[in-house]
Amino acid sequence: MIREIRREDIPECVRVIQRSFQTVADEFGFTPENAPRFVAFATDENRLLWQREKEHRLMFLDEEDGEICGYYSLLLKENGECELGNLSVLPKHRHQGIGTNLLKHSMDTARKQRCQVMRLSIVEENTVLRQWYEQNGAVHTGTEKFDFFPFTCGYMLIRL
Repeated sequence: MIREIRREDIPECVRVIQRSFQTVADEFGFTPENAPRFVAFATDENRLLWQREKEHRLMFLDEEDGEICGYYSLLLKENGECELGNLSVLPKHRHQGIGTNLLKHSMDTARKQRCQVMRLSIVEENTVLRQWYEQNGAVHTGTEKFDFFPFTCGYMLIRL
């Protein structure tokens, strides 16, 4: 079941984000030392509270049998665009359609907010994730390399 998060859900949502992105960190060799800004290491309760209360991000979770096992946020922008953030599913709940349901929910939510374009970023080297987004309607739009990341940032968009 997908629902909007409540303030008291934030600690568990942080755990879901950290555990989900840790698998990417492990696969590609990211550590707090070589990638301190990577989501698995940079997300904490204060960050999610700030995103919720200051940026007014829309935040949703997926709950299965009383366990929060998925999460995403949407940052609405003034130009008919939004940014999908931290779409994540706990490793033990992957390959059950939860990620696809969260993505579809995010697209429906964005449409209801009158967004025409959803942007997102990925670890470019994560070709499996890129292909998954492409299979779900995303188009690759470019890359950028930053000194503070040991990977390339890939950018994608979904026309709504």
